[in-house]
Amino acid sequence: MTPQNASAIARDIANLAPIIPVLVLDDLAYARPLAEALVAGGLPALEVTLRTPVALDVIRAMADVPGGVVGAGTLLTPADVRAAKAAGAKFGVSPGATDTLLKACEDEDLPLLPGAATASEVMRLFERGYDMLKFFPAEAAGGAPAIKAIGAPIPQVSFCPTGGVSPENAESYLSLPNVICAGGSWVAPKDKMLSGDWDGITALARAASTLGRKGR
Repeated sequence: MTPQNASAIARDIANLAPIIPVLVLDDLAYARPLAEALVAGGLPALEVTLRTPVALDVIRAMADVPGGVVGAGTLLTPADVRAAKAAGAKFGVSPGATDTLLKACEDEDLPLLPGAATASEVMRLFERGYDMLKFFPAEAAGGAPAIKAIGAPIPQVSFCPTGGVSPENAESYLSLPNVICAGGSWVAPKDKMLSGDWDGITALARAASTLGRKGR
């Protein structure tokens, strides 16, 4: 898969909803009902971070949920890429980008949202053919003003900011012309999962699915 094709597919996925839930699950039992609740609320693209021992099994379980598009986050190595693809991930997300990781995703035909936080990182990825990126860590790297500033000289590149995005600041990101969506974890709070409040999670997802849509 070429970087151009990868970015085109990643952009299509980013356009599915204004928020991509960033999910860290320790218990496989929550995987399917959580995915069903989020998809029912209008958030079909789901990022499962590879930060727990059950993450790959969570991806396998969520991949079977109708209407869902499940990706793997925290991709760091080619081994991560191969494992995520084998588990059923339809896209990948990385906190940064290395040539080794990019090549692994291209070789495995796994569309990637590679992470970038500076103009130089954005330029290197754009030079390679990537024009849909993750901006990480969003708040720590300057937030919406930083993305707006990068967009002035590099308007060809779009972003999915992740890291510190919340219901309180999401609109500041989503109002920018070079932001397609944002990644957020608030739509899957642990207390609601532990109590089995899937309707509550669906309600949070439904509210998130309307963010940034006015005037678009």
